[in-house]
Amino acid sequence: MNKIYLDIIEIGGTIAFGLSGAFMAMEKRLDPFGVIIITFVTAIGGGTVRDVLIGKTPVSWLQDNTTAIVILCTAIAALLFGKLLKQLSRTMFFFDSLGLGLFTVVGIERAQNAGLSPLICIALGTTTGCFGGVLRDVLLNNIPLIFRKEIYASACIAGGLLYFGLNRTNILVEYTTTITIVFIVLIRVIAVRYKISLPASYHK
Repeated sequence: MNKIYLDIIEIGGTIAFGLSGAFMAMEKRLDPFGVIIITFVTAIGGGTVRDVLIGKTPVSWLQDNTTAIVILCTAIAALLFGKLLKQLSRTMFFFDSLGLGLFTVVGIERAQNAGLSPLICIALGTTTGCFGGVLRDVLLNNIPLIFRKEIYASACIAGGLLYFGLNRTNILVEYTTTITIVFIVLIRVIAVRYKISLPASYHK
């Protein structure tokens, strides 16, 4: 994939996940410093775990100031303009879903560049997409979405399968990437809209 296109996707995912973390921190009434910390953790959590697992150290965000600047600007923008967003829960959901799609694809691409198999690429894509949200929810004393019945990690897996399915065709990789991102976001939106969830693992 074109490196510039991948970098744009990664920055987009950083902003999207950063905003979801910032809005959730604001909903919990954290102070500005707390909001900034949660924004950072949400935006870099998944990518950090992915880079450590594939042995890419120092991890990506430590090698370039761009990511830190983007996250800091995202947190400040959320603090300044968050009150203008009347439907905060819908806003958080949108940015969380968008970040999930964007970061899943980034994780798959990074894993592919490391020469890993499709199955491992999907696993690392899922980790990249989900782990920032897991850290955010744990720090905010919430049960992480990935551990609930919601369609979350399974959306990443389905997106990864679609990605490698499209890779077997003659479609340009940029189109494959875009279709996969939209597919993951749509799965999340449809699942929440129509209350589709995984079956519970326990019985009342």
